[in-house]
Amino acid sequence: MIVEHLSNSIDIKQYLKDMNVDAGGVSILSAKAKIHIIKIKNLHVGGANILKQDALSIGADLAVPRGTVLAKTPSVDCLLIATTAHLKTLARKELAQPFGLKEFAHKLGEILSAKADKEIKIMGVINANDDSFYGDSRFNSKDAVVKIELMIEEGATIIDIGAVSSAPNTKSVSAEEELSRIKPLLEMIKVQKLYEKVDFSIDSYEPLVIEQALNAGFKIVNDITGLANDEVCKLCAKYGASAVIMHMQGTPQTMQDNPQYSDILDEVYLFLQQRVQKAESFGIKDIILDVGIGFGKTLKDNLMLIKHLEHFMSLGKPLLVGASRKSMIAMIDNDVDVKERLAGTLALHIEALKNGASILRVHDVKEHSQVIKTLEALKRV
Repeated sequence: MIVEHLSNSIDIKQYLKDMNVDAGGVSILSAKAKIHIIKIKNLHVGGANILKQDALSIGADLAVPRGTVLAKTPSVDCLLIATTAHLKTLARKELAQPFGLKEFAHKLGEILSAKADKEIKIMGVINANDDSFYGDSRFNSKDAVVKIELMIEEGATIIDIGAVSSAPNTKSVSAEEELSRIKPLLEMIKVQKLYEKVDFSIDSYEPLVIEQALNAGFKIVNDITGLANDEVCKLCAKYGASAVIMHMQGTPQTMQDNPQYSDILDEVYLFLQQRVQKAESFGIKDIILDVGIGFGKTLKDNLMLIKHLEHFMSLGKPLLVGASRKSMIAMIDNDVDVKERLAGTLALHIEALKNGASILRVHDVKEHSQVIKTLEALKRV
């Protein structure tokens, strides 16, 4: 007999198929292979006691504060530890229970239905302005076309182009100035039909600029204000463009002035949920969500969002993460210069992919393409 202790990151379904397990067994066993840790806040103490017993009866468990069984407080925070199979059972079982457990059951259904996109996309960054925080992403129109061609060759499936820096404390510019910076590049993309080779994204929240980009063949609107402007919503719907909804606390000029949250995960989730509803009310079909790393966040906030990115998968939209060379890496590693932040970027993006991201916004396409190919090779063994 030979005993092998396997990694829990294996493709369990493929392993079971390779062992010639029947289809029903593959489904049942794979549901038992993943452990979920779910925090439940302000659950009625009666509901907590019911859920505790129901969880224990099926082999899961619920961590509750001391005194919960005696109902010493009207509500408690709990931690559910369960496999996918357990969650499926509880999602059915709690539908008939009182004390908020029916609502909890519906939320479990959302969690169970959430799936990460299988295809990982790389969004390469091009800046048509001279004040971007990372100098190597700045290009004039002619050089930008050369860089676009190189990014496509290196593995980019999306090119994100902007003309206004959104780094903290940067000066705002008018829509007319923004358009004057980017218009030559838009015209070159249109004339050379580069949009036939790759999907282009416009990094702007100005309707004037966005419409020019969409007319030039762009397919994605990357809006750091999260579709705050109704006119941007109308343009996305009119042109059938995908919309990237990003969370930001404050504005680029104020966002890092002591950002604070009572609960970073809940507040970002609620914002994105509300903006998805707004987008859909305007008829926008394709929506991508961005938790806004570095936009009105502390270092701990940013790390929490990446670590618990799976929390946002229940919104049912692809997740984009852009931590590329950002100052949070300098906060971790002795104020390291922006040119020396590639390793930190890759570490953060690998964690984001593990937790559900399917689009990475990056300055270094070649290196990210290699990382993704390597991670995919690891999954196949």
